[in-house]
Amino acid sequence: MTTQDFLPIVTEQREEFLHEDMTGLCPRQEEEQINLKSKLAQVVIGVRRSGKSTLCRKVLRKSGVRAAYVNFDDERLENVGREDLNTLLEALYFVYGDFDYLLLDEVQNVDGWPLFVNRLLRQNIHLLVTGSNAKLLSNELTTHLTGRHHKITLYPFSFAEYATVKQLDSRSLTTKGQAKLERALYDYLLQGGFPELMNESDGQDYIMGLLDAIVKRDITKRFNVRYPEILQRLTTYLIDTFAQEYNATTIAGLLGVSDHTVTTYCNYLQEAFLLLSAHKFSYKSRNRIRGEKLYVVDNALISNRTNTFSPENLGWRLENAVFVELLHRAGRRYADVFYYRDRNFEIDFLVAKGGVVEELYQVCYDISNEKTRKREIKSLLLGAQAFHCQNLTIITFSQTETVLQDGYTINIIPATRWLIQE
Repeated sequence: MTTQDFLPIVTEQREEFLHEDMTGLCPRQEEEQINLKSKLAQVVIGVRRSGKSTLCRKVLRKSGVRAAYVNFDDERLENVGREDLNTLLEALYFVYGDFDYLLLDEVQNVDGWPLFVNRLLRQNIHLLVTGSNAKLLSNELTTHLTGRHHKITLYPFSFAEYATVKQLDSRSLTTKGQAKLERALYDYLLQGGFPELMNESDGQDYIMGLLDAIVKRDITKRFNVRYPEILQRLTTYLIDTFAQEYNATTIAGLLGVSDHTVTTYCNYLQEAFLLLSAHKFSYKSRNRIRGEKLYVVDNALISNRTNTFSPENLGWRLENAVFVELLHRAGRRYADVFYYRDRNFEIDFLVAKGGVVEELYQVCYDISNEKTRKREIKSLLLGAQAFHCQNLTIITFSQTETVLQDGYTINIIPATRWLIQE
């Protein structure tokens, strides 16, 4: 492509960049993680439509710096290669004049982008980069940008952000205020937190379009998938069976393909941030890779699809929301989230850092049944003894209690409070 080919595209994108209405956007914690003074590339990764581009554009607009923008998730730039990047840079300078900051949106769509980024960093241009493919970005960052990037992971709206958008008072202690929060949580567990979905009347159409873009464009085309129909069926199956242990051999038998195919395609779905993985906890690394539970990146994907038979499953939906929130919180302090299961007890989530288990969580939508209550408490007590952990929590939909037993304190806390507090 020539400079003249790029000019109308860059000009149109500039109009969007400079005149987008940023008023009323929900504040996001990740805004504070972007350091515009740093000489490192600020790399924001996450699932499609989680708000990566909006986050970066908002930070740049608020700062008032001289910035340029190019969005590679544009069909007119679909065939851009490394040989075109310098010509694109010329078009950016022609349209914007001088700039000190450059936002490269969905950069993984261009082969050879890390070398281009490295060159711009050497020229002292401050870079913000977004991408929607974990492995591609991770491999390229490790290979070409080691020590020259700061990575930030962005998820769809948390419940706290969802409540902010809905203009709810999360600190209200009144009966009415708590009822509104519980209703909002119920809706959140069903509708999810994709930012654009908040204003969409047809959630199913939106989610099917998103899935189509991820499966067909981000995975099938990029990785030259040999069996696209198997990938589609696997995607449906894994989303339908979220929050359960994953067994490649069993799934391969259902789909009539090899274990290798299932494992490869499942990895693609995780690399596109569609699925999230929790490994079984063990002090031995070889055991940690054997057990795995899969969750979806947002609850909206669970039932806002055609031909889905997923019921409400509020307990599993709450577990899914808690897992994503734990990943969000643990990631900011470089901790990891696991699950645990043996013949004696099961722990929904363990948060560990440096080999030390810091927190144990059980998630139970309703703990009013005495048998259920005893089971959850017993599992936490066994886990506390096994992993030498004192921080024990049971997250429910609405119940509150403090349990003192066998020298341990177990906090039973409503999800409306836990999901909002830090």
